[in-house]
Amino acid sequence: MTQEQILKALGNVQEPDLGSDIVSLNMVKDLEVNGNEVSFTIVLTTPACPMKDLMKNASVNAIRLLVNKEANVTVNFTANTNTLRKDTGAVLPKVKNIIAVVSGKGGVGKSTVSANLALALAQGGASVGLMDADIYGPSVPIMFGVRGERPKMMSGGEGDKGLIVPLERYGIKLMSIGLLVDEKNAVVWRGPMASSAIRQFVTDVFWDELDYLVIDMPPGTGDIHLTLMQTVPVTGVVVVTTPQDVALADAKKGIAMFGQAQIKVPIIGIVENMSYFTPAELPENRYYIFGKEGGKRLAEEYDIPFLGQIPLVQSIREGGDKGVPIMMTDDEITKAAFEAFAGLAARSIAMRNAKLAPSQVIEVVA
Repeated sequence: MTQEQILKALGNVQEPDLGSDIVSLNMVKDLEVNGNEVSFTIVLTTPACPMKDLMKNASVNAIRLLVNKEANVTVNFTANTNTLRKDTGAVLPKVKNIIAVVSGKGGVGKSTVSANLALALAQGGASVGLMDADIYGPSVPIMFGVRGERPKMMSGGEGDKGLIVPLERYGIKLMSIGLLVDEKNAVVWRGPMASSAIRQFVTDVFWDELDYLVIDMPPGTGDIHLTLMQTVPVTGVVVVTTPQDVALADAKKGIAMFGQAQIKVPIIGIVENMSYFTPAELPENRYYIFGKEGGKRLAEEYDIPFLGQIPLVQSIREGGDKGVPIMMTDDEITKAAFEAFAGLAARSIAMRNAKLAPSQVIEVVA
């Protein structure tokens, strides 16, 4: 066997999302051939790629079918998260992808989805930050068990001195207004003050190098959303809804906002939260309390990727209240739902970066 033969065989293995083979896409690295032993590394566009096993099996089959049926093939994986930023890099220069998690209304579990999306991406091997941009109702300190903790200030290099250092918990970086003010005090700010705080979370926090910065946005559509889109080049948004008609009607407003000509931010996909209730003692049973598959129908109506269904499970609520998100528990069924959702989100982001125009800061014309 020769390297040329192996590469020719691997030229038949398609990257499912990017529409070309892994050799043409320069995804094959460190190829070694020694007798019947073949090893190489596939460089993925995201550590959280749900297609790893598919590409591995296709590669092994291609080599055994087209080169040597006795070949002993070792496929390793690494990732170089793709990005498509088109800005000067003055804002969040080392952050490859900025993901805003939005909802048309409150109470649909947007913060729970944001937290567990960030954790699932991190567990897939990505470097991840979570910014709580819900100024009036910050949830991150409670959900991550960091209530009462305060971030420190950088004291190092010239360019970084005076920046706020995010807290770290469960392997991800955290920042929230709830870490800076007493939770017993209401944040009574007019729109401009809230928008100013969001800008500071972007420009005055030392996020450093991240594959993904997940931003938990306030519910609805308003000043903070516009401020964020005008401050950072958002890669895309994830829309959270529940199956019920009231939530779906408000989710449509969120979709419409980001689809408007003056904003035009790609929608990565829709995730349906509280899809069905599963009692702990009857894990196989599903009760569709809020309706069935409303989020899926909404995705089909707008031709937007559907990223999955998250069940309504008591342990999700308990974990959030105790400061231990569901991704850090042993609830394998619910964790699997979040892992599948995160994998599809990462896949949709990679496709967006490969096929769409570069992300950039928007200019909103009044």
